[in-house]
Amino acid sequence: MDDQSIIALYWARAEDAIRETSGKYGGLCQAITGRILASPEDREECLNDTWLGLWNAIPPQRPARLSVFVGRVARNLALKRFDYLSASRRRPEAVCSLEELGECVSGRETVESELENRRVEQALSAFLRQLEEEKRTVFLLRYWYFYSVEDICRRTGFGESKVKSMLSRTRRALRAFLEKEGIDL
Repeated sequence: MDDQSIIALYWARAEDAIRETSGKYGGLCQAITGRILASPEDREECLNDTWLGLWNAIPPQRPARLSVFVGRVARNLALKRFDYLSASRRRPEAVCSLEELGECVSGRETVESELENRRVEQALSAFLRQLEEEKRTVFLLRYWYFYSVEDICRRTGFGESKVKSMLSRTRRALRAFLEKEGIDL
């Protein structure tokens, strides 16, 4: 079933929407949550929360790209669950990945307006669109999907030093881009 038909099911409040979404995007959500959460029980709970979150979000929202929307809901829920878990149970790849990215995107605990959050999202999207495809792929594998450097090497065929160098240069470029856009780091 195509994405627009699935979205129409949500708008019609048909329970088949969840079954169709799970069938089409369940693997994507499992991959995303699996990179963030170590426990199978936590991943399963996160998947169930993802389907509920989609049910509550559509309508009123009508996502242009359902795969991206579903992935974002699953990722955000997995990250919330990740924050809840004790430090001893956290995935070291995700912790390391977030610490690396923290060098150029601050995680300060100040109250930010929705407008500022939108501005940062738009700037990050613009930055990612300007990257060459292989750099963007490596960056997203590391910081969106939380792949380890070794996993990225296996997936892309690049050597470890190339991946590390590419990530380092991309983080520096992101920092410079955000500063140029006037975004406080």
